[in-house]
Amino acid sequence: MSVTKSRIELGDITPHNIKQLKVLNHVVFPVAYNDKFYKDVMDVGDLAKLAFFNDIVVGAVCCRTDTHEGQKKLYIMTLGCLGPYRRCGVGKKLLDHVLKIAKDDGQYDTIFLHVQISNNEALQFYRKFGFKIMGTKENYYKKIDPADAYVLE
Repeated sequence: MSVTKSRIELGDITPHNIKQLKVLNHVVFPVAYNDKFYKDVMDVGDLAKLAFFNDIVVGAVCCRTDTHEGQKKLYIMTLGCLGPYRRCGVGKKLLDHVLKIAKDDGQYDTIFLHVQISNNEALQFYRKFGFKIMGTKENYYKKIDPADAYVLE
């Protein structure tokens, strides 16, 4: 499949399309997200976006701001793309959006996320953007194997 980057658009998550995010997350991730996750996503504004290709939802990113020990951190809760659209610029467009928010804000000390230790595709993707493994959280995930996650910054 040939997808041109110019045909990928980012859009807001609204009450009218939140169900599309739920379906996408169900297909892309081995983790089930609860109603509170989706309620919180509705409240973060530009920190959550859907990626559209020809008006079809093919990817999404959902972030939040965490403050810990006086540091303001941008946490990427989810960033995913449907299999057939991987390596077509969707993930890059979503991550570029997040990186631009952090840069424009100027107040974030770091950007971090968790990646399942067996997810080599995701690790490779984030390494291209300069993310590094900073540690491992044992038993981070429930009901999936392996349960451990790398912390990337």
